[in-house]
Amino acid sequence: MRKILLLILTVALATPTFAQFETNRGRSRYNHDDTESYYGLRLGLNVSMLSSNIAQYDMDAYVGLAFGAIYGLQLANSAPVWLETGLFFSQKGGKSEYNNEKVNCRMNFLQVPLVCKYTIEAYDDLFLAPFVGGYVACGVGGKTKNYATRSSVSSFSDVNRWDAGLRIGCGLEYQMVYGEFGFDFGLANLSKDDFQTVRTRNLFVNVGVNF
Repeated sequence: MRKILLLILTVALATPTFAQFETNRGRSRYNHDDTESYYGLRLGLNVSMLSSNIAQYDMDAYVGLAFGAIYGLQLANSAPVWLETGLFFSQKGGKSEYNNEKVNCRMNFLQVPLVCKYTIEAYDDLFLAPFVGGYVACGVGGKTKNYATRSSVSSFSDVNRWDAGLRIGCGLEYQMVYGEFGFDFGLANLSKDDFQTVRTRNLFVNVGVNF
C-alpha cells in the first residue's frame, strides 16, 4: 500500500509539469465555436465494500488501486456539458471477520464508466465538474483469502463476474491537471442464488491529466 500511495503522490506532483505546455486550455475549451473533445489518464484509490443479506458476504472497507484512460466529448457548443467514458482496471472487494475467521476479498474488474459532466468556472482556469451517470464492469480475477484456514479461492467462484450501477461525483480541473472523487453504487446482484444479494459499494479518488 505504501508503494501505491507513493505512485499516486508522484503522479500528483508531476502533472503540473504537463500543464505548462497549454496554460490556457481550460478556459478556451469551454468557449470554442465548435464542439470539443479531450483524452485523459487517471490513477487513484478505491475504498470499497460488499453489501449482502448474508453475513459471510457482508464485508467492510477494502482499499484497492484504480487506473485507466478516459475520453470526453462536448455535447453542444452552446453549453459546457460533456459525455465522458473510458476503460479502467479497478480493484474492489471487502474484509470481514465471520465466525472468528479473518477473510479478505479482492475483486479485479475491467470497468467502463459513462457519465455526464457540467463544468463550472470557479476562478480563472479552475473548473468544477460535477457528474452523474453509471458504469458496467466485468470481473477478471482476484482472490478471497481465509487466514484461519490458510486457504484461498477465486473471488468469482461463488458470485457473478458482471457488475453495473450508478456513479456520482465531482471533478476539479486546473488547466491540464485533473482530480475527482465520487461513489459507485452497485445495483447488480452478484450472487448466483436468487435468495441472496451481494452488491458492491465503492468510494474513489482519482488524479490525472487531460489532453
